[in-house]
Order: sequence, then C-alpha cells, then structure tokens
Amino acid sequence: MKNISKKTIAPVGRRQFLKSSGGAALFIGVSGLLPNLISCTDAKGMQGQLAKHDVTAWVRITEDGQITIYNPAAEMGQGSMTALPVIFAEEMDADWSNVNVEFSPQESDIYGSPGWQPGTKLMFTVGSRTTNSYYTVMRKAGAQARYVLLHSAATHWKVPIEELTTDSSTIIHEKNGKKISYGDLVPYLTMPETLPDFNDGGLKDPKDFKLIGSQIPRTEIPQKVDGSAQFAIDLRLPDMVYGVLERGALHVAKPTLNNESDILAMDGVLKVVPFDYGIGVVANTLEAALAAKKGLDISWSDAQASGFNSQKIYDVYAQMASAPEKGNTVNEVGDVGQAFRTAAKTYEADFRNDYVYHAQMEPLNAVVQVAADGQSAEVWVGSQQGPDTKLGIPDLLGIPHEAVNVHLQYLGGGFGRRSMNDFVLECGRLAKEMAPRPVKLLWTREDDVRYGAYRPLTLQRLKVSTDAQGNLSSFSHCVVGDGGNLVASGARNDHYAIPNQWVEWREASHGVRLKHWRSVGHGPNKFAIEAMLDEVAHDQNIDPVAFRRTLMADSPRALATLEKVAEISAWEAPSPEGRAKGVAFVEHGSLGTGVCEISVDRNTGKINVHHFWIALDAGVVVQPDNVKAQMEGGIIMGISSVLKEQITLVDGQVQQSNYNSYPLLRMQEVPDSIETVIIPSAEHPEGVGETATPMVAGAIANAFLKLTGKRLRHLPFTPDRVLEVLNG
Repeated sequence: MKNISKKTIAPVGRRQFLKSSGGAALFIGVSGLLPNLISCTDAKGMQGQLAKHDVTAWVRITEDGQITIYNPAAEMGQGSMTALPVIFAEEMDADWSNVNVEFSPQESDIYGSPGWQPGTKLMFTVGSRTTNSYYTVMRKAGAQARYVLLHSAATHWKVPIEELTTDSSTIIHEKNGKKISYGDLVPYLTMPETLPDFNDGGLKDPKDFKLIGSQIPRTEIPQKVDGSAQFAIDLRLPDMVYGVLERGALHVAKPTLNNESDILAMDGVLKVVPFDYGIGVVANTLEAALAAKKGLDISWSDAQASGFNSQKIYDVYAQMASAPEKGNTVNEVGDVGQAFRTAAKTYEADFRNDYVYHAQMEPLNAVVQVAADGQSAEVWVGSQQGPDTKLGIPDLLGIPHEAVNVHLQYLGGGFGRRSMNDFVLECGRLAKEMAPRPVKLLWTREDDVRYGAYRPLTLQRLKVSTDAQGNLSSFSHCVVGDGGNLVASGARNDHYAIPNQWVEWREASHGVRLKHWRSVGHGPNKFAIEAMLDEVAHDQNIDPVAFRRTLMADSPRALATLEKVAEISAWEAPSPEGRAKGVAFVEHGSLGTGVCEISVDRNTGKINVHHFWIALDAGVVVQPDNVKAQMEGGIIMGISSVLKEQITLVDGQVQQSNYNSYPLLRMQEVPDSIETVIIPSAEHPEGVGETATPMVAGAIANAFLKLTGKRLRHLPFTPDRVLEVLNG
C-alpha cells in the first residue's frame, strides 16, 4: 500500500479500511463505510470495490509497529513535513520514534484543507496557512485512527471500549492488565459500524499534549544534511532531454525567431518550440540547450512596459494620490474627513518601495513526461501547489484531471514564486512536443531575475491626525500600485484603537509580471504604518512603545507581545553609544512585535542591525524550535530586502541580471543575535512564516529616526539613499 495509485484515491471521500498481510491502511473520509474487508492481495476484488467507493488514506500501520503518515503540504524548509504528521500522531497517540512521513497524493478533494471560500478545499502552501488550515483536519483524522484501534482491541478482547486507553502506540486495559501494541493489533483490526467525526469534542485537551509543543527534530533534516533528499532539480529519468526558454527583456513581448534552421543544425538540438513570449529549445544535454539558447537571433515586439522607468514613476503615483477621485475602498471606519476637519494636528507623508525579486535558492525547474498517445502525463516538481493540484497540465494537454500524476518534491525555497505554475506549463508544452521522452526544463538565475514576478512597486500616502491630547483621531492610507491584494493587504489597523480609518487602493499597471512575495502587501504597508506612528510619537515627544500601548488597549493579545518584547529588549535601558532601538508591530496570522538595535556608518550610509528581539503569539505552537527558526529566517530575509534588494526597470527592461547586481544579505551582515519569545496560548494555531519579515522595515526606520532624527521613507534603505537623508 506504499504507493497509492490514482484509482485508489478518486474524489468523493468515504470512511474505509483495507487489510493486508503486510499491514493495514486506515482510510478516513467524510461518510459511509466499505461493506467488507478486502485483502490487498486480491487485486481484482480490491479494484472492483474501489471503483464503487472512493477512499482517502492518512496513515499506514504495519505489523512491526511502523507507522507512515501522509503529509499533504509542500516542504520548502518551513517544517510542514514534521508539523502536520505531529498533529496527527498526537491524537493517534502514536510512538513518534516509529513514525515515517511521505508526501500524500496531490488530490485536494481528499487531502485538501478548508479553502478561503466555504465548501472548498485547497492544497496550497501559501499565506502561512498550512498549520492553521490543517490543524483541525489532522487532529480529527488522527483521533479517528485511534478510535479504530480502540474499537479493534475492544472487539478482540471482548471488553467495553470505554475501559481502554492508549499511550505511545499501545492499547491498555488497566482492569485486567492487558496491553497490545498497534503493530500487534493489525491482524485483529476491524472497522466500527460508525466512526465519530469529533466535531463536538472528544479531542485531546492541549494540556495533555505530548508531541505538540515539544522539541521534535524535523523529519527531513537528516536527508538534507547527507544529500539524499531529492529535489526536482536532482531528478534524472531514462531517455530524459533538457529544455530552456529565451524570454524577452520586455515582459510579454512577442518573439520572431530569425535563425531556426541554424539552431536546429547545432549539435544536440532536438527541437525549437515557439511560445507567445519566448522561444523554447530542447536538446540532448543541458549544455547543448544553453548553447542553442545563446545563439538564438530573435526580433522582439514592443509591450506594455515599453518606455516604463520604475524610479521615475513615483512622481506620477504622487499625482494619482492627489487626484480628487477615490480609489477602491479597502477599509472604512468612522469618518476620516470629519476627523481631519476637527484635528489639533495633521501629519502627511509618502512612502515608497521598489520591486523585489523572490531570490529562492533552487532555480525553477520541472520534469514532465507525456505518454506516447498524449492521454496521460507524469509531473515531478517542487511546487507550492495551487487551486489546481495538477498545476494546469490537464488543461494544457486537453486530458482528464485524473490522467495526470504529480510527484511533489522538496522545494529549495518558494516565498510565493513557486505558487506560480508558469515554469510547469512551459515544461508541459515542451514535453508534449517530445512525447514520450521526459523533459526537464530549467530556468537560469538570469531568466528568473529578468523575467521573474516581483513584489509590486507602490507609493503609499498616509495622512493622520491627532486630537488636543495627542491621541490618534484618524488614519488615512492611500496605496497606489498594481496588483490589487498584492499591494493592499496588511493596510488595515485592526489592533490599533483608531476611531476613524480609511484605506484605499488606486490602480496603476505597467505590464510588469507580479506575484505574492513573502508577506505580500504587509511588507510595504506595515512599514508605512509603523514608521508613520513613530513619526507622530517623535513629534509629540511620546515614547513609541507607550504610544502603541495606548493604541492596543482593546487588543490584549497584541498588547502582550508589545509588553514582552519591551521587556526582553530592555527597551527603556539606553543603547550603547552610536546605537538606537526601534519597534514595530505586525499581524499576519500570528501577532508579533519586534525591536531592533542598529548603528549607522555616517560616512558610507551603511546600516548595521546588531540585535533583533521578537515576542510572538501564534496560538498553539506545534514545533517551538521550528517557529523560532522561521522567525530568524524571516528577520534575515527582511533585513536583506530592506537594506539591499531592488529590481529597477529602464525603458521597461530589468536592469539586474544575477546576484552581482541584485545583492543579498551576507553571513557577516546578519545580527549578532535574534531572540524570539513565544507567548503561551491555547488558541487555534496561526501561521508564522510571514510575521517576522514585515516588521523589519518599520523597526529599522524607527531606530534610524531615534538615532538621527531623520526619516527613511523609501525601500530599500541603500547606502546612497541613507546618505541622501543624512545630508538632506
């Protein structure tokens, strides 16, 4: 039962159970039971039953006590390969030392978690939603598996199920002193007539957790250390060929190839495949494909981005923000207009942020093999999955959804980039031309920097007012940029008691490819909000923590993070000479407040971040050590993007090409310490992968304001921009 075929996991869930001489799989769905037990050695009978009853398998138990739990989420370093199985094992009362983990099939009807719309299911590892969305799903499934085991032991021993308990993969009957391990119970497994759904209780009390909240080593780390972990880029298949694409310097410009015959005559080249926005080449080796790509003579059309200059567009955006017509309303509380008319003082500022590239470690790649008759396909890819778990390949090939089998691999970084399927579809197109030979498509780093999909450039105009007592009375936030929620998310102030609020988005479009980037719009928006709060506090001569303490009076969980980080950072103690601290609050799933301590080289304009402290409320924390690692990674990525990273366009063409022109934070530039304190909570778990990154810009800008009295309002804070502010 190790490899579950597509036929055994067709949609329409059922509660079912299959038994075999080598072990058993517990199939847990939404309703009904298979009417009888089927031996897995009776292949014909099993297939006949499975044609009538669709099943879903979460766990497999063998007679030697080994337990395999299926993980439905992508693993890109964030720890889902451990967190989700731990949740299942907790409720199952499994002995973790005997647990193995495998990727589940990519079937959202079966393995999906609740989607954003009621009644929908998703397998989509984005938005820090994995633990949050699967927590209840995995707990219930684990509890159902435990119930089947309890029922089977009760039937075998002929005792009431209420007299049985479980502990570490063992059923215990204290009254007669009997014990039986889950593995030894396999030959006696029977399915109960009904299976509790545990919607009305029956799950463990969090105080009784043994695995959740413990320090459990991540399951995939040993493989990553010894090199045996397989990423898609590692994959080699028999008779495999290689594909690359040349895409335009202008996004979505159309190509005309002028030397196709010359390219086809090159050594190792097998095929030239035209795309609307590029030219594909397939060759026997990657070296041959790249050589052919370099030799392409292409004439490119104009595109929407022609003439666009990203650094000059801010003046246009400022004019758009000043226009009397309102944009799209994102949030409205009270009456900001009336508040401004009666305000004691008004503050206004524009904040800017340049485009940012994902810079994921593993270059984009995929392997696709289309059958000779074109009626089925296999896909090997590191993907953040998506609304379509088959990643668009069925529509591309015009074949049924169930005819495509996706083999999910480890991801060498995602950050939102691998929630796009453009590279998978490109590979599928090439594989269709080369069927039945498998095709591996690779994007070079230059491909992805120049033709990436970036966090949008925006201008944000903030206008706030205070009353006679210095309290915030209104907060107006106008975002100008492309991408809808890509630029508007995170602009609300739900944890600050500001009586009058207005958030709007004014649309601008330049034909530049855009995509979710870690924390989406929270990065730029929380930067602007938190920096604006400190500017007001600075002008009012109020301590920034005290200012936020008043604003958070009605949000006790948010306030607790502020108080804790003020404590662990020794906020009120003076910093060493030449240093200063800054604070910023973020809500992105979890609630977190961060404090950083910085210094500035006034000759070079270089900002150094020496320490970062974070207090986090993430609800129930499944893996505390991993949460701290996530926060550390988020802070480092935030510092890199805030101090260094920018994509710029001149005449519509990206000016950066690789890490020589798109610098990232280096090891010697990371803070001396990053300290995270997790606030205990029994609330439903929230995501943590995107909480740290957005707090960095505001914290650094606020520390800079405290240190120098000057304001940083344009991301990134490159040395030349810092010098301009210092000398301005």
